Amino acid sequence: MTTPSSKSGGIAREALLSAFDALLQPSLFKDYGPNGLQVEGCPRVRKLVSGVTASLALIDAAIEVGADAIFVHHGLFWRGQDGRVTGWMKQRLARLLTHDINLFAYHLPLDAHPSLGNNAQLAQRLGVTLFDPAEGRFGDHSLGFLGRCAPSSAAQLADHVQVVLGRSVTLVGDPDRPVQRVALCTGGAQGYFEAAIAARADVFITGEISEPQAHYARESGVAYIACGHHASERYGAPAVAALVADQLDIEHLFIDIPNPA
Repeated sequence: MTTPSSKSGGIAREALLSAFDALLQPSLFKDYGPNGLQVEGCPRVRKLVSGVTASLALIDAAIEVGADAIFVHHGLFWRGQDGRVTGWMKQRLARLLTHDINLFAYHLPLDAHPSLGNNAQLAQRLGVTLFDPAEGRFGDHSLGFLGRCAPSSAAQLADHVQVVLGRSVTLVGDPDRPVQRVALCTGGAQGYFEAAIAARADVFITGEISEPQAHYARESGVAYIACGHHASERYGAPAVAALVADQLDIEHLFIDIPNPA
């Protein structure tokens, strides 16, 4: 068994991977891409950077601060993508390999964690008290979360979300609808709206909205708030990375790369 050392010596890459896997349990999920270590870098990690997406901007920022590893929600590899290493993929991989940086990515497991995941962290910031998992989950992989907020209208809740996240939101449905029972699923989870309706939600909060959901909201009476894919998923990665870094006694820094999406 590999044991962590002090910040000066760092820890083994395998120890960091084991800590992430133990916390997020990726084997439980059928995901859209590989979870875990996506790009192998240096064997020991002293400084960990977390972010939302493994973009070139995040990689360059991690290089600037001397990171040995990056932990993200959106990694480099996705099911069905073009497998050629050209263009943006070449640029990102070249930076990581040249600077010997490890890239860790966890997608659905990071959404689903009951306290540190994207859904739980967003609910915490919005003041939504989550129900117990037995009664408070919906959708595939039970990725949708249900909870309760202080009584308000859909418009008041939308204004609150806008203030907390610091960006404009889209509200579809009756702005005067009384809201207490909240369904949320961060990112591109518009496909979970029908399951949220079936779960008797008053409002559904997610990152994006597509054409059909506007009609569902108007016809079902359940309000729909789209608050931005990136904006809704800024909180899980740093929460997990900070906990693991503290456990293993390494440095951690969250770097948020602005994204209007």
